[in-house]
Amino acid sequence: MEVSNALKRKRYDGENPMEAEVDLSLLEAVEKSQNAVELLDLRTLKKLVLSFERRLKENIEARLKYPDQPERFADSEVELHEELEKLKILAGAPELYPELVNLNAIPSILNLLSHDNTDIAIDVVHLLEDLTDEDVLEDNDEPARILVDSLIENNVLELLVQNLQRLSDEDPDEMSAIYNTLASIENMIEVKPAVAELVCERTKLLRWLLGKIKVREFDSNKQYASEILAILLQNSPANQKRLGQMNGVDVVLQAVAMYKSKDPKTSDEEEMLENLFDCLCCLLMPLENKERFVKAEGVELMIIIMKQKKSAYASAIRALDFSMTKYPPACERFVDVLGLKTAFAAFMGKIPISKKNKKERYQEELEERLVSLIASLFSGILRGSRRERLLSKFVENECEKIDRLMELYIRYSDRVKAETQRLEQLELDDLEMDEEEKYNRKLESGLYTLQLIAVILGHLWCSEHPHMKARIELLLKQQKLTKKDIKDILQEYHDNIGDLDGAEEKERAQARIQKIISSL
Repeated sequence: MEVSNALKRKRYDGENPMEAEVDLSLLEAVEKSQNAVELLDLRTLKKLVLSFERRLKENIEARLKYPDQPERFADSEVELHEELEKLKILAGAPELYPELVNLNAIPSILNLLSHDNTDIAIDVVHLLEDLTDEDVLEDNDEPARILVDSLIENNVLELLVQNLQRLSDEDPDEMSAIYNTLASIENMIEVKPAVAELVCERTKLLRWLLGKIKVREFDSNKQYASEILAILLQNSPANQKRLGQMNGVDVVLQAVAMYKSKDPKTSDEEEMLENLFDCLCCLLMPLENKERFVKAEGVELMIIIMKQKKSAYASAIRALDFSMTKYPPACERFVDVLGLKTAFAAFMGKIPISKKNKKERYQEELEERLVSLIASLFSGILRGSRRERLLSKFVENECEKIDRLMELYIRYSDRVKAETQRLEQLELDDLEMDEEEKYNRKLESGLYTLQLIAVILGHLWCSEHPHMKARIELLLKQQKLTKKDIKDILQEYHDNIGDLDGAEEKERAQARIQKIISSL
């Protein structure tokens, strides 16, 4: 790397960029004036930009004049580095960003991301991360938007990702620059959410991130890559489909499979594993990716993770829930590879105990996922021997699964009643709320899980199995409830089924619930 020794800066210890050393040149620039921030006016900005443009011009000329004599342009490179360091002070005055854009400095700064000297490109990466830092941009929405729009217009995404591909984790400075590149992209998404899809359309970032999570060794950049990937996939069907076409489901499954029989060693590694499962669950939203998941034996892998009872236990249940929702082939595979035994053991509360899952909310989330998974099985497997195997689970051991189902029914029913009363009280206190908002509040308090429990009870009743019907009737009577209580919950569920999957699917879903209501 040319002239790199002249430009080496102390950055961080290579393991955690969050503990990066304070940039000394930035401190020096601030210390030159006690009132540096107050002095950052338009005049100072113009002087900084002019000085930077001058040094840039000198460096370009020196490189053109002496292309094969690095010692002849080394000084101009050091001076250019110093000018870029001085520009970092602008992070102290984000209100001046629109003026920075008007002075047409952005193209000159960004072009340096392609500079022959990687260290100059690294300077720009650090500058961009400072300028777009979320703490800096807080309460400066308009200047932030102007800056980010200008950066995007001048190809910041393409240039950052191209530069990323020449950086190596072997060099501490470059490792830090990789981290800051990802941070800059995240910061820009924060200001302008459309950047999440733009960066995937225009660059090879998704491919780079997949390559990063493939690496077996854990480091802070692998962790950050998993986090950025999860952000890009969140709320973006386009990115979910794009990654699926790039063999993304398989790559994420391989990354997760490293933890099928071992736990992460540190909390950072644990966070990365959670990010990977977030990626997997986002990927499992489009139908074609559910198909890829089943083909890649994702169902089998999740069951192995559950059986091993490692820290990814709950995440595996979540991924199975996503894969089986509205996708019968995943439900069929689940039954075929003997998933019922593992799932129902968890449903009965036989879950591995650790510090993390002693927390009440962890256990509740697990219950809710398992109820959703069982409801998906009933919706996805309508007949044949698989249906018989599913139903038989509720008869064995004197119908203990039905007892457990009713126990959950009562708990969630009580919770929804308490929330309904609370909302009525709010209305009495003149806090107006429309019906949709009230319904959403009830869903959040547990109504959705209660509805799914009612759906499962409905399926059990429709099976016409005398033991199961007798057990359900006995338990309802003990709780002073009737079938009408279950019908009411199902009716509310039926009336609120949305048309997110199209009008035809809505009609089909409502018809299925109506059939259960009629049989009760």
